[in-house]
Amino acid sequence: MSDSCSPHGETIPVVLLGSTGSIGTQAREVIEAHRGRFDVVGLSAGGSTLGELAAQIVALKPSFVAVARDVRSQLEAAVRELGARCPEVFVGAQASVELVRASAELVGTDPGRPRLVVLNGITGGVGLPATLAALQCGARLALANKESLVVGGALVRDAMRFPGQIVPVDSEHSAIAQALASGVHEKGLTSPRLSGRSEVAQIVLTASGGPFRGRSRAQLRGVRAEQALAHPTWKMGKKITIDSATLANKGLEVIEACRLFDVSPEIVKVVVHPESIVHSLVRTKDGMLYAQLSDPDMKHPILSALTWPETAENYLQTFDLFDKTLSFFRPRTEDFPLLAYAYEAAKRGASYTIAYNAADEVAALAFLDGKLSFTDIARVVRSVLDEDWTMLPESFEDVFKADAKARSLAKTLI
Repeated sequence: MSDSCSPHGETIPVVLLGSTGSIGTQAREVIEAHRGRFDVVGLSAGGSTLGELAAQIVALKPSFVAVARDVRSQLEAAVRELGARCPEVFVGAQASVELVRASAELVGTDPGRPRLVVLNGITGGVGLPATLAALQCGARLALANKESLVVGGALVRDAMRFPGQIVPVDSEHSAIAQALASGVHEKGLTSPRLSGRSEVAQIVLTASGGPFRGRSRAQLRGVRAEQALAHPTWKMGKKITIDSATLANKGLEVIEACRLFDVSPEIVKVVVHPESIVHSLVRTKDGMLYAQLSDPDMKHPILSALTWPETAENYLQTFDLFDKTLSFFRPRTEDFPLLAYAYEAAKRGASYTIAYNAADEVAALAFLDGKLSFTDIARVVRSVLDEDWTMLPESFEDVFKADAKARSLAKTLI
């Protein structure tokens, strides 16, 4: 690891999980723009883009690397071709967990040094084990993998080692966390104080509406994957872009908000905001609304999460208030029912949120593969949710069983 220090003091040790995905590549840009501020200890990736991972290894010089696929020899060869030596590589389904533990052991727990930050940018429920490992190791968790909270629920809460250990990376939840930090909301997974006091009356999540905002359900039946992937404001991975088009992503974010901030689904509202400039709002008990505004760029919340609770020097273009038009609309759940299904799952609790996430993952990927129509994504999720999911998951094994059952059922409906 590098011994260099930033003007703020010692460097912040960082692990990037899902480093070759959308969040990971943008995190690399943030880190390289703040040379001397961060020290990348570990990188993990699925293993499908070895060229990108090899380039990251050469540029960021991590101590450890993890790949889900057993491509160690190919990765080592790719790094050698770039004139460098590959660090220790973990492979397999548990590689990211091993990486987190090794990185935490290397960094140590000296209270006089910056705490390890683990940025979890893995897509899907498979990110849960790494989330639990990061929390159990005492690292600060910069969480972009919302599915960890959606499927893990109480397991994530119970794995925490100190209040405020989780810092959200989703732009909406990052905005909410920052708004709450300026007032009184001493509850949830992001607050450093847990008195239970709160002045919050409402949390408002903004949604871009995706590429099909304004279309009726009848008009949505024939849309193709390439149309759904053409998001008007955000640059994201394929699965989350499809979820944005169906509003399933906003549904997952509703569940995430309930668990991050320890609020009921009734308090969390969604408003469609096509410009994606207001990232979320908090209404306090006196009726006042507090909002965070910035250009739609994920590097803003990534930088905030990596340096939390400090505020880093911004290198991105600052938001200009002039010549801007902001518009807000009610979401049309009759045409985009996956948002309503998420509220239903959040209210019912138990294993319903696990079933919602699993069914949506299977259906969205089937749509991308051309095996399912756009509107049938909601049909699959609805059919899965109609089963009995009242079992309360008390262990990771319980979560895994419910997830596997929901995925199996969803596949029979395609």
